[in-house]
Amino acid sequence: MKFPRELLTLETTPGSFAICRGPTNAPLPEAFFSGDFVCVTKTKDELSVVCEESRSPPNFARELGWSLLKVRGPLDFGLVGILSSLTEPLSEAGLSVFAVSTYETDYLLLRQERLAEAVAALRDAGFTVHEAS
Repeated sequence: MKFPRELLTLETTPGSFAICRGPTNAPLPEAFFSGDFVCVTKTKDELSVVCEESRSPPNFARELGWSLLKVRGPLDFGLVGILSSLTEPLSEAGLSVFAVSTYETDYLLLRQERLAEAVAALRDAGFTVHEAS
């Protein structure tokens, strides 16, 4: 059973974002964490960072030029199929997605130059998408 798409609302987030990779022992300055969106994931193999492009660590490998879509939450942990319901129409439109999940909600990063296509694909699939002014 597919997740009921009418239950989810997404919103675009202003700005340009970066997806970065660095060594596991790389320091991140305290000021780095003052951005409105920062996601840090450390494994034994890497340190991944998603942040505002202007705050991206210059000594990391960086993929620049991403837009951020937020799923309005909070989302219940018992809900099943949220990410797949979001990524299916984007995949069908040929759009690459980088997903980030937090305790309360999910975020999708898409290439800035394809954001309008992503919003259209999600709306065509029955989602409500609010665009930041």
